[in-house]
Amino acid sequence: MFRIGCHLSVAKGFLDMGRTAVSIGANTFQFFTRNPRGGSAKAIDPEDVRSFLEFSEENDIKHLLAHAPYTLNGASADPGVRRFAAEAMTDDLKRMEFTPGNCYNLHPGSHVGQGVDEGIKLVISMLDSVMDEDHSTTVLLETMAGKGSEIGRNFGEISRIIDGSRMQDSIGVCLDTCHVFDAGYDVVNDLGGVLDEFDDIIGLDRLKAVHINDSMNSIGSNKDRHSRIGEVNLGLEAMIRIINEPRLRTLPFYLETPNELPGYAGEIAVLRSHYVSQ
Repeated sequence: MFRIGCHLSVAKGFLDMGRTAVSIGANTFQFFTRNPRGGSAKAIDPEDVRSFLEFSEENDIKHLLAHAPYTLNGASADPGVRRFAAEAMTDDLKRMEFTPGNCYNLHPGSHVGQGVDEGIKLVISMLDSVMDEDHSTTVLLETMAGKGSEIGRNFGEISRIIDGSRMQDSIGVCLDTCHVFDAGYDVVNDLGGVLDEFDDIIGLDRLKAVHINDSMNSIGSNKDRHSRIGEVNLGLEAMIRIINEPRLRTLPFYLETPNELPGYAGEIAVLRSHYVSQ
C-alpha cells in the first residue's frame, strides 16, 4: 500500500481534512497542532473527531502526522521559550489522544549558541518531562538541514537524543529528503549508503515517516529551501527511487512542497504513477 499525503490546514477540523485528502488522491495527511508561528491551538470538537474516525475507516486514511509549531524549541537558552515548548508539547500530546496511535513530529530545536552538547541535554530533559507511558503517540524527531544552530543536522545528533531519553521506546524519526540532502547526505546518488548509515547510527526500525520534498539548494548547503517534486536538485528520478526503495516503500510519505491543493494533487498523481506495486 502506497501511503501518500500532504500538509493540510486544520482550520475546519479533522473531517474536513479527511475529505480534502480524499479529494486530492491522498490516504494520509500532516497537520499543525496549533499556529505554526505562535502558541494558540484550535479547540478540538469531539463530534468532529468521531465523524472523522468513521470517515477515515471508510476511506482507508491512516498514519496521521501532527507537526509541532516551529516556535517549539526545547533547546533554547531562554527559560521562557523552553517553558512554552514543554507546555505546548504536553498539551499537544493530550490532544493527540483524540486520534490515538498516530505520530507527532517536531524539529529537535536550536541551541542558539550554547553548543550542541547543551542543546541535546535540554531537548532530552524536555522529552523526559512531557512524554508519558500512557500516551499512544509516537514522537518523531525530524532530520534537519543544519542551518544556524539547528540540532539534528546529522544522524548522530538525533541518535544521542533518543539514546539519552527515558522514553526512547516511544521516539522515532521522520526523514526529510530536502533536509538530509541540504545537510550533505547524497540521497540522489547513494540512497542505499545513506540508509545504511542511518541504520548503523539510529536503526531503521526507528524510521516511521518520510517528508518527501525536492530542494532548491545544492547538497551540503545547510539552507533548507523546499521545492516541488522533481523540479530542482533531487529530481524526479531520485524521488521515484526513494518511494520504491524496499526499506522505505512501506512508510507513509508526506509532501511539504510549496503548493496549493491542485499542485499537491498533481504531485500525488505523479508519485502514484511511478510507485511499483508488489
